[in-house]
Amino acid sequence: MKIATCTYQEFVPAMGHPVRTTVGHPRFPLAYQLAGHARLITPLGTMLGRPLDAYTLLYRRHLAASGVDAIRAELAEIAARHEAGRPLVLLCFDKLDKPGNWCHRSQFAAWWTEHTGEPVPELGAQPPIPPPGLFDL
Repeated sequence: MKIATCTYQEFVPAMGHPVRTTVGHPRFPLAYQLAGHARLITPLGTMLGRPLDAYTLLYRRHLAASGVDAIRAELAEIAARHEAGRPLVLLCFDKLDKPGNWCHRSQFAAWWTEHTGEPVPELGAQPPIPPPGLFDL
């Protein structure tokens, strides 16, 4: 099973099957139908609005409490209801196109890769990579 991440706003159906990972449902119309809701990846409402370091600690504890096997089973159940061979694209609201922006989907991707060795690419816009400076060469 392949997994990727993106924003609701940047997702297009050619990317794969869109999966909600947010506490709330989008309040704007989607041009596509969601394939499911990955509840084990969704952060708790009490985590929202916290500084990055506190959020990261709480979110990683949340993921660890569910564990890789349960998360994989939930994602496999969503995937089984849809066309095989296409990735599940885990969606949230936060755009990552500016330096310093972060979200739980990128934290999940890092956690998943650390625990499974499976990469989780980001399909949305990302900050441009600055050219190397004089001392970076």
